[in-house]
Amino acid sequence: LRREHEGQRDRAIASRLRRSGLTEFWTLETFPFHIQKCVNKRAIYELAELDFINQGKSLVFIGQAGVGKSGLASGLLMKALYAGKRCQAFKADELFDMLRNSHADRTTRSRIQRLSRLDLLVIEEFGFISPLETRQVNDFFRVMDNRCNRRSTVISTNLGFDQWEKFLGDSSLVAALVSRLLQKCQTIVFPKDAVNLRNPKLALPARAEKPAILSAS
Repeated sequence: LRREHEGQRDRAIASRLRRSGLTEFWTLETFPFHIQKCVNKRAIYELAELDFINQGKSLVFIGQAGVGKSGLASGLLMKALYAGKRCQAFKADELFDMLRNSHADRTTRSRIQRLSRLDLLVIEEFGFISPLETRQVNDFFRVMDNRCNRRSTVISTNLGFDQWEKFLGDSSLVAALVSRLLQKCQTIVFPKDAVNLRNPKLALPARAEKPAILSAS
């Protein structure tokens, strides 16, 4: 019975991993805290206890490319997936494209409802895409308005909050969004001198290893 239970659990975890939207399964255990010393390892592992999800608290990682924002977001998402949470990760361009395309097949309402119900929504590379259509911004605001203070969202971005207006294009909407988000949000800012973990001289792995549970299932 124990083996059967463990097998069912492992298959459920593997299924959540496959549906998660992650393209690289980075874990906190492989994050180079010894190199990226500006990251507080203890604080990150406290977040990995997942209390922030239970509290509906959000996280925003702000820093330049290559400093480890996506690795940390992925690591926290992996912890949540193994804990049985409903999670989804998107690159920002994929998320906005999905919202735009949903108008063509009239699935906008159902997609927004699904995104709003997730225990954890991870949005990576926020700010790295072309100018957005007004309806994309409006749909994104609806998702975030539904989630803020209720469900947890993790955003990794190279933009400070004062630059979100340039990206999203609607000053009043951005002001409302940031105001709601910051009510229950922890911001982790990487300094300008943070180490570029993609520097070949560091000889760090370029890709994350596939979780063994995916091979076993």
